[in-house]
Amino acid sequence: MHKPGTDPLDVQMTDVLCDYCHREWTETIPMIEGHHGSCVCGRCLSTAYAAVVHGGIDDGHGAFKCRMCLEERSDASWASPIDSEALVCLRCIKLAARALEKDPDLGWHRPEAAADA
Repeated sequence: MHKPGTDPLDVQMTDVLCDYCHREWTETIPMIEGHHGSCVCGRCLSTAYAAVVHGGIDDGHGAFKCRMCLEERSDASWASPIDSEALVCLRCIKLAARALEKDPDLGWHRPEAAADA
């Protein structure tokens, strides 16, 4: 997602927004791109990973279109807290997590499962 009015021939880092929280991409907030310019920031990815992978959350409740891969999906998903139609599927959550972890400069790691109390 890009800020309204972004020059497509001169896209700056801060012109890129997370599709799920609308934060700007910065040096301290990693971002990963899906299809057709969709993006998820590291913070939303951490939340989605913890919710879906560890928490068993499924905000899609059946068939939905994933904002990252643009496919009709029926697996578990996480929805943006500010846009209930911005869903990311389990497959994209896992792919994005692997991709962000590969870059040691980002320092991003998938959240671990919470320890049983």
